[in-house]
Amino acid sequence: MSDLFSKIKEVTELQAISGHEAPVRNHLRCKMQPFVDRVETDGLGGVFGIKNSQLADAPKVMVAAHMDEVGFMVSHIQADGTLRVVEIGGWNPLTVSSQRFTLYTRQGNKIPVISGAMPPHLIKGTASLPAISDIIFDGGFTDKADAEAFGIRPGDVIIPQSETILSANQKYVMGKSWDNRFGILMVTELLEKLQDTPLPNQLIAGATVQEEVGLRGAKVATNQFDPDLFFAVDCSPAGDVYGDQGKVGDGTLIRFYDPGHLLLPNLKDFLLDTAEDAGIKYQYYCGKGGTDAGASHLQNAGVPSTTIGVCARYIHSHQTLYALDDFLEAQAFLQDLIKKLDKGTLDLIKSY
Repeated sequence: MSDLFSKIKEVTELQAISGHEAPVRNHLRCKMQPFVDRVETDGLGGVFGIKNSQLADAPKVMVAAHMDEVGFMVSHIQADGTLRVVEIGGWNPLTVSSQRFTLYTRQGNKIPVISGAMPPHLIKGTASLPAISDIIFDGGFTDKADAEAFGIRPGDVIIPQSETILSANQKYVMGKSWDNRFGILMVTELLEKLQDTPLPNQLIAGATVQEEVGLRGAKVATNQFDPDLFFAVDCSPAGDVYGDQGKVGDGTLIRFYDPGHLLLPNLKDFLLDTAEDAGIKYQYYCGKGGTDAGASHLQNAGVPSTTIGVCARYIHSHQTLYALDDFLEAQAFLQDLIKKLDKGTLDLIKSY
């Protein structure tokens, strides 16, 4: 088992949905502390390590993953002991049925739950796309009182249960939550690799909360730390097997557009020049969803922002597929960007 895969397995098998990010926050804080001057937390639970520069005019550069993955929250306990839920983050209803989950009670108890699927014998040609609110979650309880006796209450969280494994050719990984444990691992690897490197900027690297429910944590973190430049590190959906943009294995992404963010021309030039000078494998990407860059660039007086990322197949489900090499390209790219970002470079990016 490779060192990189071991790290991926560790971070992706953590379970933490929006608003309940403590397992990832604790992991990240522990990994960051040896490599930064201090660790700070924002008011919603985002956590960032600060690596100071020796230069008086050093710009502040923020690198932000997000801790949360998609999941569910109990909305009702039915009389028969089954559960109904609300979705936390975006789900395709077709991926939800017949899967394993872990339910966490207020007391911290971990309870196995599965999502129900109607057998073909009962469908009788009347099947239609289900609403998330109609999907049955079943822990094998005999009735509502039995479920409540185990401490289950509305508001408890239900999180995908999935083992992270390697593909047969050892090039790809399969499992949950690469969106966005990719970013968490990017941050910890960045800080470790740059621990002995003097930087021309003050590096603020860590992770936000509640990205999957509206980019909420990025607004808070950007306001608190007031960076001059913001890099989201995030995973985007690959469209390669559907004949669309974003191919697994083709390198890091130059994400030039999404519905909430336009890449500034001078920042785009900086990204492309850096990638080409360093021999980074990259691909152009037009996003259909958003990242924390979309929230951060509108904060304070406006913060030049972009996303450093990779793509993965079948995200927001129990089983995502992605390339080990893409992570390595993205990590090398991010390190080169951070090492080059001095005040003069920032001034050029912001010369409108």
